[in-house]
Amino acid sequence: MASRKEQKEQLRREREEREAAAKATERRRRQIGYGAGGAVVLAVAIVLVVVLAGSGGGDGGGKGGGGGGFLPDGGEVQEQKVTDLDEAAKAAGCELKSVKGKSREHTDDLSQSVTYDTKPPTSGKHYQVPAEDDAYGDAPDPKELVHSLEHGRVLIWLKKSLPEGDRANLKALYDEDPYQVIVTPDPTGMTYAVAATAWNGDPQPNGTGRLLGCPKFTPAIYDALRAFKDEHRSNGPEAVP
Repeated sequence: MASRKEQKEQLRREREEREAAAKATERRRRQIGYGAGGAVVLAVAIVLVVVLAGSGGGDGGGKGGGGGGFLPDGGEVQEQKVTDLDEAAKAAGCELKSVKGKSREHTDDLSQSVTYDTKPPTSGKHYQVPAEDDAYGDAPDPKELVHSLEHGRVLIWLKKSLPEGDRANLKALYDEDPYQVIVTPDPTGMTYAVAATAWNGDPQPNGTGRLLGCPKFTPAIYDALRAFKDEHRSNGPEAVP
């Protein structure tokens, strides 16, 4: 019988294959649909490169890019020991909450104020463009992140005040299995040191929000986050690779 580690590795390979196939299909569709505008797109891309090159950048970690300085490389996490979510959450001193899903309405105004039932949010009205899968140095707008939840992503939120070593270890946890996962500093004022959220599709139409909230940071958090990912990833109200 295959070990738990082998089973997880097989599932990871299958997810990556599905994601690669979906992205290839989307690229072909865009090439066909937008081929006539290729020259315009290229010109815009060149302008953006020039502008960004002139802006300086820096290693402070803007949005994406592997977390920049906020989520440094070099961390490490122990191999998973607990796979049951309830058991792992209890061992880490974390609480699990289920919240009735709220509106799936979109907004095209990123500056619009939206109030969520929990901090961090688990569902609700959101911006029309989701945040991309990544480990972020600067947090995207919560409305972008909630749209990512609708697409079946698992979000890991962490206090900006966490020690650098803990942040590096969370980056290592992300690198271990980044499929449909976002790691971000918390922009919502949550009381937890670390939290994870997901938005399940059942029951229709608005589903159920899921929250793992950890008031204190302990090494057992890594297994709780792994188990939460395994339980809730790819279960959003809107199936998007």
